Amino acid sequence: MKRGKNYIDSKKLIDKTKQYEGPEAIALALQMAKSKFDETLELHVKLGIDPRHADQQVRGVVVLPNGTGKTVRVLAICKGEKADEAKNAGADFVGAEEMVQKIQSESWFDYDVIVTTPDMMGVVGRLGKLLGPKGLMPNPKSGTVTMDIARAIHDIKAGKVEYRVDKQAICHVPFGKVSFGAEKLVENFNTLMDALLKAKPAAAKGIYFRSIYIATTMGPSVKVLFKMQ
Repeated sequence: MKRGKNYIDSKKLIDKTKQYEGPEAIALALQMAKSKFDETLELHVKLGIDPRHADQQVRGVVVLPNGTGKTVRVLAICKGEKADEAKNAGADFVGAEEMVQKIQSESWFDYDVIVTTPDMMGVVGRLGKLLGPKGLMPNPKSGTVTMDIARAIHDIKAGKVEYRVDKQAICHVPFGKVSFGAEKLVENFNTLMDALLKAKPAAAKGIYFRSIYIATTMGPSVKVLFKMQ
């Protein structure tokens, strides 16, 4: 892959023989962020688990103390009082069967997250083939299927992120913007790492954090040393 001059120059700042502690890695990543837009900082963690086994899944959500810096559009599929709660909580779109029909007939995806109530899952479930591949299907484990619809929307708007291992046992999670500055990004990073540590499956053996890298959207990755308490 051909890399640009900024990327090549930035990579020269990284000591390949070194693992940087979190704050140092974040400071270096910020130093290497040279794009004209506000780049996102991303965490990539290789875990010592086998995701093929049900008892070694790592998936959950965490509210970052300083948010993600991203404006999240929320679609709430619910009825009655819950629809009123969703509107008051700041949902961008609220509806019931008509929203499901709109998604089916128009392939409508102008939202980032869908939240719904358990009683609506029978209807929402029809959208599995459309929403599943896009990662938009509501799920109780991610807190997007709940009776406390207002709390769910508030947390999403406040900066809730979902972490989930892929087939290679790697979690890829954004945790803020370059414009946040080092202090806020370190707080978000520590909160996210604590959540991943608490999510360690009982069946996982050996080294849990196999490798940890931080990178900005356009920058090279920095290897992180994380000391488990």
